[in-house]
Amino acid sequence: MLSCKELVAHSSDFLDGQLGFRQRLAVRVHLASCRNCRRFIRQMRVTQAVLRKLPDSAIPELDALAERLAQQRRQSTQD
Repeated sequence: MLSCKELVAHSSDFLDGQLGFRQRLAVRVHLASCRNCRRFIRQMRVTQAVLRKLPDSAIPELDALAERLAQQRRQSTQD
């Protein structure tokens, strides 16, 4: 049986359908018994879905917003 660490290492390939039969089976067996890893995989699926909906081209306003948020975070961790 896979450990949680091994599942995380295989998670991207699992979600992309790139695992062989035995590896997929091992992941599914682990997920059947591990609530935390099921939650992790659900979160990964949501993340993938959100990323697929993002526009292909860069949006200047988003870049500026990301930079402002990063600056605020740096300032709050320094205080």
